[in-house]
Amino acid sequence: MIKKTILAVLALGIFATSCSSDDDNNSTPTTTDLTLNLTGLEELGNDFVYEGWIIVDGSPVSTGTFSSVSFPQNFTVDATQLAEATTFVLSIEPTIDPDPAPADTKILAGDFSGSSATVNSNLVADFSSAAGAYILATPTDMDDTNEESGVWFLDNTSGTAVTGLDLPTLSDGWKYEGWAVIDGTPISTGTFTDAAMADDNAATSPFKGDAGNGPGYPGEDFLQNAPTGMTFPTDLKGATIVISVEPYPDNNTAPFTLKPLAHLVPADAMNHSTITMGTGPIVSLSGSVTR
Repeated sequence: MIKKTILAVLALGIFATSCSSDDDNNSTPTTTDLTLNLTGLEELGNDFVYEGWIIVDGSPVSTGTFSSVSFPQNFTVDATQLAEATTFVLSIEPTIDPDPAPADTKILAGDFSGSSATVNSNLVADFSSAAGAYILATPTDMDDTNEESGVWFLDNTSGTAVTGLDLPTLSDGWKYEGWAVIDGTPISTGTFTDAAMADDNAATSPFKGDAGNGPGYPGEDFLQNAPTGMTFPTDLKGATIVISVEPYPDNNTAPFTLKPLAHLVPADAMNHSTITMGTGPIVSLSGSVTR
């Protein structure tokens, strides 16, 4: 009888210990918060969203998408995966996206050190040494009375035209785009990836003249088919010339947030003379990610 009582007590003890252990395991959280605090991002419109990723054992794991660029923002993620993550990456993705992998258009990244990661846009390119020059000219028509209505990113100081832009090679998913901001309205001069070649719309631009496509460098003549509210030919003196970095594909007709080069065309600028650009308003993006 005593042995049976002792066995019964031991059994109850084992059962209680087992239940306690189960309770402890069940109380361990399986998810936790990831906090993003980023600066400089702009809203993408209806067709695209930002998506965060953590790199776990070399593979990307989504932390969720967002459209608002008001920070900080919190995202609920798997606690174990977040603890094991080595890197955070932010990409731009289609709103309706059949591909579960990150797009080429990655805009921010940084490695975790302890509980946080400092992220920046250096994976797009490092624009700290970017430089540029342009001339005012309209080589796509035969009229020499409207030369201040065109901008071309070339340098003719030596008497021979050479590329006017010294820009780093962009990572996949990005293109450069030139702009003339006329009375506050940005008008594209075209997109390009190589500053030593004509831009993508050299042969199809609706604005250029009818005498040719212009020199083999990025640029534009604003001579015809002006957007509503504008008149072409125009006078670019007093306009702001900008080089931006755009996601590709791009559904926004305005310049993207990264603008490594910009310059206000002087009122006394001379046509056909090289004009040096300055540093743009936003050359990099940054932020922090906390786990």
